[in-house]
Amino acid sequence: MMAFWTTVVGASLLLGSAQAMTVEDMLAAPRRSTANVNPTGEWALFSSTKYNWTTHKSSTTWQLLDVTSGNVTEAPFESDVSEVVWVGSTNTSILYINGTNEEVPGGVTLYTADLGEESFSPTLVASLNAPFQGLKATKTESGSINFVVNALAYWKNGSAYNEELATVPLSSGQIYDANYIRHWDTYLTEQRYAVFGGSLTSGYGGYSLEGEPKNLLWGIKDFLTRPETPVQPFGDAGDYDISPDGSKVAFLTKAPELPKANYTASYIYVVPIDGSEAPVAINGPGSSGPETAQGASASPRWSPDSKKLAYAQQDNVSYESDRFKLYVATLDGNGATITGVAEDWDSSPSGVLWSLDGQDLWVTSELHASVRLWIIPHDADASFKPSNITSPNTTLADFALLPSGNALISAASSWTSRIFYTQGPSTPATTLFSAHLVDSELSTVSPSRVSNFWYTGGDGDQIQTFVYYPANFSASEKYPVIMIVHGGPQSTQGDSWSTRWNLQLWAEQGFVVVVPQFTGSPSYGQAFTDKIWNNWGGTPYRDLEKLFEYLETNVSFVDTDRAVAAGASFGAFMMNWIQGHALGRKFKALVSHDGKINQFGAYATDELFFIQHDQNGTIWDNRENYAIWDPLSHAKNFSTPHFIAHNDLDYRVVIAEGYQFFNVLQGLGVPSRFLHFPDEGHWVVNRENSVVWHKYIFNWLKYWAGVEKELIQEGVIKQ
Repeated sequence: MMAFWTTVVGASLLLGSAQAMTVEDMLAAPRRSTANVNPTGEWALFSSTKYNWTTHKSSTTWQLLDVTSGNVTEAPFESDVSEVVWVGSTNTSILYINGTNEEVPGGVTLYTADLGEESFSPTLVASLNAPFQGLKATKTESGSINFVVNALAYWKNGSAYNEELATVPLSSGQIYDANYIRHWDTYLTEQRYAVFGGSLTSGYGGYSLEGEPKNLLWGIKDFLTRPETPVQPFGDAGDYDISPDGSKVAFLTKAPELPKANYTASYIYVVPIDGSEAPVAINGPGSSGPETAQGASASPRWSPDSKKLAYAQQDNVSYESDRFKLYVATLDGNGATITGVAEDWDSSPSGVLWSLDGQDLWVTSELHASVRLWIIPHDADASFKPSNITSPNTTLADFALLPSGNALISAASSWTSRIFYTQGPSTPATTLFSAHLVDSELSTVSPSRVSNFWYTGGDGDQIQTFVYYPANFSASEKYPVIMIVHGGPQSTQGDSWSTRWNLQLWAEQGFVVVVPQFTGSPSYGQAFTDKIWNNWGGTPYRDLEKLFEYLETNVSFVDTDRAVAAGASFGAFMMNWIQGHALGRKFKALVSHDGKINQFGAYATDELFFIQHDQNGTIWDNRENYAIWDPLSHAKNFSTPHFIAHNDLDYRVVIAEGYQFFNVLQGLGVPSRFLHFPDEGHWVVNRENSVVWHKYIFNWLKYWAGVEKELIQEGVIKQ
């Protein structure tokens, strides 16, 4: 361990004189996965993807972390390896997916190998006829390896869908008879994602696939909408779990009896790994769960003895930001007995793992804009209040439990894109690896360049605000200030890493960046989150007014005469709202990315439950609730220079919103620019597009704040 840290410290000293991080640096820097730990807790695998601005291509390598020393070495995998699971006859045996298949175009292959052997000798054990992903696996008593994966499936027969082998229809027309036509950036098709179960039997010469993987959702009765796991577009392998004994699979899917666009409800089903029986919902209608638990479910996880399931569920059937509560389902031949766990805890669990002895639940939940780790007895009564065991200076992405009783934590912060450290309930954190110490691209990011303070908001609540400082910051100088309003609105933007809104990168432009966690932000109590209900332009706007006043009065190193503001999604709605109100006159310029301007156009979105909940009703029954917070109604007040970015594939906030706003600003003679990408959705994720996005937005803000003398004209399309 000493040798490793000597190397890292030497590298960090050399990086001290590096230039400020650029957009290209941030986008090209390695993007590391979370750590995947072997059974003995000695080793962890993770992938690392870099981007080359010369070839304009990304490349991925796999790396092996020594959990004791922190040393990192290259794993002997080819770049085509997409997923790895530690499973097999030894503690260093692995099963992995290779993303190519020489026999089946568009298919993948499964290989076994042992990383403990002197030479890497993978063995092909299965050829799969579709692009399966989300591998989970366990070894059974018989010596077989049972596994689950997911893929799109045909709705007529449940078989896996392979786009490269599918017949292309002569017409591109699509017809629908329900209101879930498209979602985020994709039009729905007949295919749906499903979990498939399979078994690799052990015999002479190694493992071999027994039959074809079986669609485990196929037995669910099709009430109104077809089931799907993982739930799109953000669902992943966390939406299902294979029992440790390999006999059963638990998965969640949206409630089949309810319209998906109108309700958030989802249930957890249990099914035999071979699909020999139909899946049974353990917490759906008629289950032993509380009558109040009718909303979305999350994180089904099997206990070590394969007899219990821990999971989280919301009460509200149409509110995506309702508080999740913990439950444990004890399975028997007649179904499941469900009990609540620490139900009065005013927090919202997002991830769950059982302790190795099956007595406790290790739970991730956000507090003060930071995802942290908590430990709760699996039978804790309603009044139990757990304690956070991890630092607020990082936000967890994932964790794994080690035989030592500690956890290996994969996290990030504004100053490191990935940090691995170990910590336990009574053991201090030991850092094994941090990207900012080894990646030259991140040489100027630092924990010292972020802080936070609290101030009194519009309704008297205490509002936490994060502050990001430019490189070589001096409190004796004055800096222009950027106020960034996060999206959601029921989300947070704290001391965390992002390749879309990297706040230390924004500060590198010469600004002090302030990011308030305004009314509606989660992790400050459910009542604070719920307070934005039917209140979009009310208390949150007053919170921002109070923040500006606080900066004017209390912060000497910010120049509020050179203030600008930016936001995306709800943050962009707030920019549009500010534009029509008094606070808008205090900013030199504004930036909106994919934001609403016309609340009466709300029904062009995809998830209707969102807008109907937050506006407290439908547009035909509660039209006044949509009118009161409509930015376009205040168009006569628009006058602050405004940059609009809006993408063609954004089906959450349709591009017509951006067009409308730009046309109004241009008609009023307000200085304005419009940027769009025909191949991006609600976010800009393509690195080449992201460079353009940053280039023009940074220039816009710096020009109006007096940092740069000219607006970029290169590439601007003239009439």
